Amino acid sequence: MRLGSPGLLFLLFSSLRADTQEKEVRAMVGSDVELSCSCPEGSRFDLNDVYVYWQTSESKTVVTYHIPQNSSLENVDSRYRNRALMSPAGMQRGDFSLRLFNVTPQDEQKFHCLVLSQSLGFQEVLSVVVTLHVAANFSVPVVSAPHSPSQDELTFTCTSINGYPRPNVYWINKTDNSLLDQALQNDTVFLNTRGLYDVVSVLRIARTPSVNIGCCIENVLLQQNLTVGSQTGNDIGERDKITENPISTGEKNVATWSILAVLCLLVVVAVAIGWVCRGRWLQHSYAGAWAVRPEPELTGHV
Repeated sequence: MRLGSPGLLFLLFSSLRADTQEKEVRAMVGSDVELSCSCPEGSRFDLNDVYVYWQTSESKTVVTYHIPQNSSLENVDSRYRNRALMSPAGMQRGDFSLRLFNVTPQDEQKFHCLVLSQSLGFQEVLSVVVTLHVAANFSVPVVSAPHSPSQDELTFTCTSINGYPRPNVYWINKTDNSLLDQALQNDTVFLNTRGLYDVVSVLRIARTPSVNIGCCIENVLLQQNLTVGSQTGNDIGERDKITENPISTGEKNVATWSILAVLCLLVVVAVAIGWVCRGRWLQHSYAGAWAVRPEPELTGHV
């Protein structure tokens, strides 16, 4: 029996039943990832004898394949064309791993690797199912300044974008780090044009003179929690601020007197230098007057 096209492999997939290895791997959106499918070290294979097939487990989408004397990959799904590759040199060593480039959120699924040997009557040599988990970091949440739609209510809005998978959103009372009742919040989570999640959460709480709350975006797959706070005081809409330690009045007075003392010392030194220079200039002028005075002529009587 000779398999001349990948279509016949679909029949084998449905008829062959054998133990299948299960693996999991995680990849970030936009990165490259390797889906492992390999025989024990030291194995050797003839590329004219093995048939290798990669497809998605649920939709049966053709990802890539190797068929002896057939280099055409026309049956590969367009989503994986030029993105999914196997190494011929690696296959000869029993490494049938798939290299997937530029991972997208749509790649999060199960991939099935099947290796058959023609010389063994198309017996299954290797079967591996790899579950690919895809992740992307959410942006740092932005909490808008609270506003008061009524005299008895405060409203906060938290926004974060371009993350994956779907996030969990929590509002926190930062005074004691307790979680606020989720019934107080209204979350809108949706996929954007990149296939990533954007989230907008609106919190409505009773108006109080002062409240310190935080918005937390949790990415379970990455074990990541991003939290940003917002605080209100007497003025509604006051945001968290970074403040420096205030300088006490006593410290200010000491600094002021120190500056005045230094200025006085500089004035005294300047005056002293001025007097010294003036004295030297007077001496020089007086000696010069004698130097230009004519000497008296001595006359004698003959």
